[in-house]
Amino acid sequence: MYKVSDLASEYKKKLITADQAAAMVKTGDKLHFGLGCGAIVDIDKAIARRADELKDITVISTVAIREKPFETYLATTSNEQVRFASAHFNVHDRKMNRDGRCWYIPMMFCELPFLWVNNNNEIDIAMFQVAPMDSHGNFNLGPQVADMWGVIKSAKKIIVEVNENMPIAHGYQTQLNLYGIDYVVEGSNTPLAELPAKAPSEIDKAIASHIVPRIRSHSTLQLGIGSLPLCIGKMLAESDQRNINAHTEMFTDAYVDLFEAGKLTGNKPIDKSKAVYTFAGGTKRLYDFIDDNPICCNAPVDYVNNIETIAKIDNFVSINSCIQVDLYGQVCSESAGYQQISGTGGQLDFVLGAYQSKGGQSFLCTPSTRVGKDGQLESLISPVLPPGAIVTTPRMATNFIVTEYGAADLKGKTTWERAERLIGIAHPDFRDQLIKDAEKMGIWRNSSKRP
Repeated sequence: MYKVSDLASEYKKKLITADQAAAMVKTGDKLHFGLGCGAIVDIDKAIARRADELKDITVISTVAIREKPFETYLATTSNEQVRFASAHFNVHDRKMNRDGRCWYIPMMFCELPFLWVNNNNEIDIAMFQVAPMDSHGNFNLGPQVADMWGVIKSAKKIIVEVNENMPIAHGYQTQLNLYGIDYVVEGSNTPLAELPAKAPSEIDKAIASHIVPRIRSHSTLQLGIGSLPLCIGKMLAESDQRNINAHTEMFTDAYVDLFEAGKLTGNKPIDKSKAVYTFAGGTKRLYDFIDDNPICCNAPVDYVNNIETIAKIDNFVSINSCIQVDLYGQVCSESAGYQQISGTGGQLDFVLGAYQSKGGQSFLCTPSTRVGKDGQLESLISPVLPPGAIVTTPRMATNFIVTEYGAADLKGKTTWERAERLIGIAHPDFRDQLIKDAEKMGIWRNSSKRP
């Protein structure tokens, strides 16, 4: 550690411009561009200005929260220059993937810190945004600790980009001292990109109506992203349930709704009085809520998403979205056909952890139908998953599947019971055909009731 009296001079020695940081990138380098709201901005632009010089560069990111793709991607045209990899796809990663420029890294989110440190996954330069240095030489990582310590430990060189708009996140391992940093870039203080959820649809409200009554007071909640979690948060905020706690992969505006309604208390067996999360994404309202707020506890993903950690919390409720379910109870939450949509994240961890929690429940939610590319309505409960569909949650782990037509508890049920319950929450227009399919598959009893 540096003495306080030495901090100013050491800071000045390590201070460089974004262009100087970009100049350090050399042929064959593996770069990490940051996670969540900590994804770099100014250094990315500076690297993009070197587009014609770049060769054989790999850029890695995880859940980068940005208003548009990386400038380095927009300024380059081939994988011979720069190729991209993501441990959790977002809308920009999907665009790059369709262009043949970005590939998904299939991993459990909780395993990423271990992956970066082991398995010969050394990173040449790690670059990420932080809050300004405090009087003790510490830079706050902001609300995205997640796998960042794995990235930091594996990196040969660390360059931080300072952003005065970065919230100060309380929690575990949220600080990086000047002594552990190679260079500092003072950024242009770009406002953090926001992830406003869409207004809940009528289907979202119907799905939420099958879940909220099953959530008891004194429950701990894990919510995924999107309009449905926001809807559930608002319904809980307006309900009679009380003492709702947070232990979640992603911290969203739904938890602010619960806090403002006096529901979010943090009264749970571990991390008492804390709303625990591993990264955050939402509106400025959420970032302002997190900033220097001791109730909010940011922690590494290998703790937050750890099954044993989750199982220690009684009445744990996990709620996530999925893309498609088959009659065996297999759940696809990350691809549509061959197209990678999202990532595995921590869905399976929370499904398994919630089941091992005393009084725990997990809910995987999907509308019963969608409109296909041909304009025809298709069922999202299918006999088997289509080619290319990735099984995110295997059938032996699945608990509740929820559509606008109800909630089907599959845990411990036989194959015919699963088929019967899933057909019961499918869209009525598809139930007869699903019964015929189940009969052909040998997972339908003649005595099963036809709707």
